[in-house]
Order: sequence, then C-alpha cells, then structure tokens
Amino acid sequence: MSLNHIVLAETDDVAIALADLPAGASVAGVTLLEHIPRAHKIALRAIAQGELVLRYGQIIGQATADIPAGAHVHVQNLGMATHSPAEAGSSIVANVERNKDLRTFMGYRRADGRVGTRNYLGVLTSVNCSGSVARFIAEEAEKTDWFKALRNVDGIVPISHGSGCGMSGSDEGYQTLSRTLRGYARHPNFGGILLVGLGCEVMQIPGLVGKGRMRPDNNFRHLTIQENGGTRITVERGVDALREMAEIADAYIREPAPVSELVIGMQCGGSDGYSGITANPALGVASDILVSHGGTTILSETSEIYGAEHLLTRRAVSPAVAEKLLDRIRWWEDYAARNGGEMNNNPSPGNKKGGLTTILEKSLGAVAKGGSAPLEEVYLYGEAIDKKGFVFMDSPGYDPCSVTGQVASGANLIVFTTGRGSVSGYKPVPCIKVATNSEMYERLKEDMDVNTGDILQGVSLAQKGQEIFDAFVRVASGEATKSEALGFGGVEFVPWQIGAVM
Repeated sequence: MSLNHIVLAETDDVAIALADLPAGASVAGVTLLEHIPRAHKIALRAIAQGELVLRYGQIIGQATADIPAGAHVHVQNLGMATHSPAEAGSSIVANVERNKDLRTFMGYRRADGRVGTRNYLGVLTSVNCSGSVARFIAEEAEKTDWFKALRNVDGIVPISHGSGCGMSGSDEGYQTLSRTLRGYARHPNFGGILLVGLGCEVMQIPGLVGKGRMRPDNNFRHLTIQENGGTRITVERGVDALREMAEIADAYIREPAPVSELVIGMQCGGSDGYSGITANPALGVASDILVSHGGTTILSETSEIYGAEHLLTRRAVSPAVAEKLLDRIRWWEDYAARNGGEMNNNPSPGNKKGGLTTILEKSLGAVAKGGSAPLEEVYLYGEAIDKKGFVFMDSPGYDPCSVTGQVASGANLIVFTTGRGSVSGYKPVPCIKVATNSEMYERLKEDMDVNTGDILQGVSLAQKGQEIFDAFVRVASGEATKSEALGFGGVEFVPWQIGAVM
C-alpha cells in the first residue's frame, strides 16, 4: 500500500486510487493519463481490447477497447467477461479452530430454545389488504396505559407487504411468501404475534397457520377483518389480543446466553470500490470469529456472488452442498433470461460512481464478507436455518428483500456494509451499519455504527474484525444501533415476489 493507491494482488492489472488523483501523478511507476476518482481503477499496464482484466487476482471483466497504462479503467473500456459457473468438485475446506474463550451476550431465551436479541410484539399481515388495519392496531395499542406500563417489551411492529393475493396458490412464489411469513411469526425477536388477514385473499390464514402451533410459546393470535365485522371492530379486538400477549411477552427478561446463539445476516449495499478492501473482508474476519464461537453467519444476495461462486464452492463441506449453490446460480441465469434481465444488471449507478464496473468485480468484493470458514449448507429464501457455522441463503441483491429473507430464516442480528451510505433498519432485528471509507462515515456519522476506512491508513483487518465482533455482542445485548435510534424498520419488510401477479 502507498499513500495514493493500493494493489490487491501481485497478478492484478489495476491499482485502486486511495484519493482523487490528477493527471500526471505517479502510481506504481505509471504516469496517470487522466484524472482518477478515489476508489476507481488505474491500468498498471497496457491492456489490449479483448484481454481479461484481473483484480483480487481474479477476473473482473474484459477490455472493450485498448487501455493504455495509466488510464482510468471503468465502464467506458471494461465490460462483462464470459462467465462459466464453477463445477461442484472436490472441496478445499479450511476449518476454523473452535474458540475456547466462549463469549456470552444478554438475550431473550424462547420456548423453542432460540435466543432473541430484541423483544417485540408483532402485527403480521397475510395480505396487503390488511396492512393499514395492522398499523391501526399497533398505533392504538401504543396509546394505551397498559402498553406504557410494559417494562421488557421493545415496541409493537406492524408488518405489512405488497402481496398475499393476485397470485397462484401453489407455485414457487406462494411457497416463498408462506416461508417468509411463517419465519417472521416464529422469530425469536418477537415475544408474541398477532396475524391479521382480510378474509378472501389467496394466502389464507388457516393454510398459513397449518395444523400445529405457529409458535412453541403459543403466544399467537389471528383474526380476519371480514369475519370480525370491519375495520373498527377488528382494531378493537386486535388491541385486546395484544394486551393479552403483552403480559406474556413482558415476562421475558434478558439473561446470559452463549454467542453461539447469534445468527448474523450479512449484507452489503450502496457498495463502492473500497467495499472489497475494507468493510467486507473485516466483516469476514468477524464472521470467522463468530463461527469459531459456534455461531452462525448467513451470506446471501445470489445475484451478487455471480462470478465469485467458485470461491464458495471450493469451501463447501461436501460436493452436495457445492451443487446446491450451483443449482441456485443456474436458477438465477434462467430467472434473469425469462424475465428479460441480465446477470450483469448490477452494479447500480451508485456502485459505478463509487468505482465498481462489472458484477464480477462487485461479487468478488461481496464474497469477502463470508471470511474463510467452511460453507456448511445452502438454503432457499426464508428457509429455516438449522445448521451452525457459515451458510448461504438464496436471495436477490435488493437489500431490503434479501434482509427480509435472512430474518425469516432466523437471523437475530443484521450487519450491513456500505460505501455510498445506505440508511435502513429491519425491525424486529437490529442492524449494524459498517462504513467502508472514512469520508462517508464522517458525512453520515448519525447513520453509521462502525468505520473501517482506517484500514486504508494501516489498521489491520484482524483488529477491525474484532471490533465488529465486539459490536455484535453489545448490540445483541441491547445496545441500540444508529438505525434503531433513528426509528428505522417500519417499511423495510419486502418479501421476494416470484411469479405472475394476476
């Protein structure tokens, strides 16, 4: 590393600018031919049109024009390279040594053995048509004296969405939404759930609830607007139901629990050219630390590991697990093709302004969040996580949609890296925001929890990874994140809609 650039691997064709660099400046013995914005790429050699370009020692694209040494390498001269998904062959698994100094956090132990990091009451909806009534119920309940007297309940969360009807009652989209709603209803960060439906929707409450108990603690109620006689009566009965459930939820208190009970959903959004250098690999270190304590971390955003999936399949604990991931990659290629999309629809305009050019480049940086632990399992969107360690859950790269799936799968804490400055929260689960660069961190300090920009000034990834892990423990024990303090989390429930809207 120098004061003005960084080269990430000896075989790389590009350097990354650590500041805005003027034409004529010298970088790694090369004179810049033009202004290079911070976090953007500089050609270290002459690259002929059609040649593959390396960053991280991996292919990030193919030159679409001749690129002289010292030129700015970006969308004007770099495009997507032909991509052939990896094969599910033999695995190269580096075991993470079990940490003997096991940490604890203060959490809420639930009837099913899982541990919550928050204690909310939820008003969940089966269909968009009951979304306003769910909000009315929550608002009325929070005005009551009994609610104000609660000591251990963090609040009431109305959870509405844009689906539940106008859809097939049996296809992949229906099953995905059903998994998502059930996952939220059973989530350990809820001390009780009220499920509200309209009555005539496709996502019928009896089918959603099933024959067994929705929650092991049985702190669950459901009602429909049509059967109750309309909005006013439904709101009244909903408030009464919440009062009953609140008495049970308020009896929960925080108690020591091993950090092996933490399930961390890892996200990156609003990424920039530094994401794969600072925040993402630092989160990867924190992921490995948690796994060494017996905990669980979830990597997702399948469309944003595209081109880097080989870095995960080689860490799979078995060829069968590797094949599961490759099956999802093939599903995504078909999904994009049949919907008139392309796998290189990312990076977004903001990502490109921040220095990322192709999905291959973005994916290589995104995969760094997963550290080096073995890949234990691959799950469908919203599917319950039933294994410890580092796992993958299929999801879109759209952040609120991806986080919604991770929460449905059981994540009780979200960690979100960002270079451009994403602001969001995900009730009932706290979200730690990790900034990739110091300039953005200072500008959005009221939204960011951790700064990793100092890695560019010499702070080690190990030190920063430990700092992020320590934040896991504090937030899981009740420390409010910046997004929680600002009140985020009311509109970020975005289930993945697959299939025709009829």
